[in-house]
Amino acid sequence: MKEFVITTDSNSDLLPSYIKEKKIGIISHYYDLEGITYGEDNLLSAKEFYDKMRAGIMPTTMASNPAVIRETFQNYVNEGYDVLHISFSSALSGGCNNVMVGAQEICEENEGAKIIVIDSLNVSLGQGMVIMKAVAMREQGKSIDEVAAWIEAHKLEFCVQFTVDDLYHLHRGGRVSKATAIVGSMINIKPILVVNNEGQLVSNGTTRGRKKSLATLVDNMLSTMGKYQNEQNVICVVHGDVEEDANFLVNLIKEKLHIDNIVVNTVSPSIGAHSGPGAIGICYMGEHR
Repeated sequence: MKEFVITTDSNSDLLPSYIKEKKIGIISHYYDLEGITYGEDNLLSAKEFYDKMRAGIMPTTMASNPAVIRETFQNYVNEGYDVLHISFSSALSGGCNNVMVGAQEICEENEGAKIIVIDSLNVSLGQGMVIMKAVAMREQGKSIDEVAAWIEAHKLEFCVQFTVDDLYHLHRGGRVSKATAIVGSMINIKPILVVNNEGQLVSNGTTRGRKKSLATLVDNMLSTMGKYQNEQNVICVVHGDVEEDANFLVNLIKEKLHIDNIVVNTVSPSIGAHSGPGAIGICYMGEHR
C-alpha cells in the first residue's frame, strides 16, 4: 500500500507541536496588516495580531496561493507520496477551489499521482479535528481511500459552536447588519453561531452577557452530541486572545463531561480578522451540527 501524507491549510488551527510530530503539510492562508502580507514563515504572534486589531488596525485576508499549492503537491508527488488534503470550508474561502484546481493540474501532469481533496465544510479546530481523525486512521493502517471515504461520510459530525465579544467584526465581514451590531453592543447581546451543514457561519440565537454566552456554548454542545457524549476523546477550545475566558470554558466542559483531553489554541489571523479579539468557540463530535 502506497504511503500518503496529510495536508491542510493554516486555518485548521492545529497546534504547532502536533503539526511537527505528525508531519502535517500546511498551505498558508494570508492576511495583510498595514501594507505587510503575512503567511508561511512571516507571522505575527497571536498577541501582536489581536493587539493591533484592538488598536483599530483592521486586517484583510487572502486565500491560499495557487503557486504555493502546486509546489507543495509537486514536492510530495516527487517524493513518491499520495496526498490527502483536508480543506477549510469552501463556503467561506476560495482556498478550497484553489487547492482542487492545483491538485487536478498536478495529477494531470504526473502519471500515477494521486491527490484527494476533501472540503471539510468546517473551520478552525473543527477542521483540525477532521485532520486528527485522518492521522489516527492512517496510524491504524487505513489506506488513503479508506480514510477519505470515512471522512466524507462523517465530516458533518465535526461541530463548531462559538460566540464573539464584539459584533463590529461580524458586521465588517457582512455577517450581521450595522443596526444589529450597534444595538447588540449597546445592550450586551452576544450571538451564538454555528458552522452549518453547508459550511457557512449562521446564527443559533443570542444571549445577554459574556459568561452566559460561554455557558450556552456548553449547553448547546451537550444537546447535539448524542451518542458521542460517551465516545468523546477530545474536545477543542479556540479563542481570539482571551485566555481567561478560554480557561473558564475549559473548566465548564470538564465539570459537565469529566473529560481531561481538551486542546486549546488561538484562532488563526486569517479567521480572526473576521471574528475579532474575544471570539471563542468549542469544537467537538456530535450527531448533528
